[in-house]
Amino acid sequence: MRFRFWAVLVVLSTLLGGCGYNQIQVNDEQVKSAWAEVLNQYKRRADLIPNLVQVVQGYASHEREVLTQVTEARSRVGSMQVTPELLNDPEALARFQQAQGQLTSALSRLLVVAENYPNLKADANFRDLQAQLEGTENRITVARGRYVKAVETYNIGVRTFPNNLTAMIFGYTPKANFSVDNEQAISEPPKVDFGGTPTPAAR
Repeated sequence: MRFRFWAVLVVLSTLLGGCGYNQIQVNDEQVKSAWAEVLNQYKRRADLIPNLVQVVQGYASHEREVLTQVTEARSRVGSMQVTPELLNDPEALARFQQAQGQLTSALSRLLVVAENYPNLKADANFRDLQAQLEGTENRITVARGRYVKAVETYNIGVRTFPNNLTAMIFGYTPKANFSVDNEQAISEPPKVDFGGTPTPAAR
């Protein structure tokens, strides 16, 4: 009896593997891992903002509009509920990406404004924060690109025969991805030219 049980398990495992079940699992885990890294880098950026705003405010306190825009954009991002279900909801992902894009634009305007304050640009804390921010924006771009590729691989896997039959049986559906418009809108990190010539990055 026990032998028959194990024989059935072996047969089922073989059938599932041949129908792409194992590959769907691998692709699904890769998507989750890539998304976790995207969130990690966005959080890293959000954590830098309060200190950046504080430093800028010390030299340019009357630039209230720009400072407020950054603070409010960060608040909107922080208030969003980022659940695993978001990956299966194109509209929710679009709202998430729109909020992040608005924060990117607000930061770009803040850094352009900083060009008008030589003492601020010379501040060691500001220079360090700006370097960290730009590095984080680059990492966000890389992480987002890896997520896009991971989702493309996963979606192809659950849509093509015979894997699509296995996906249907086990409830695996295509996942949401960043849109081309969103990718183009936020593809470049904010930059500051410390040589003295402004480099507008606002969109």
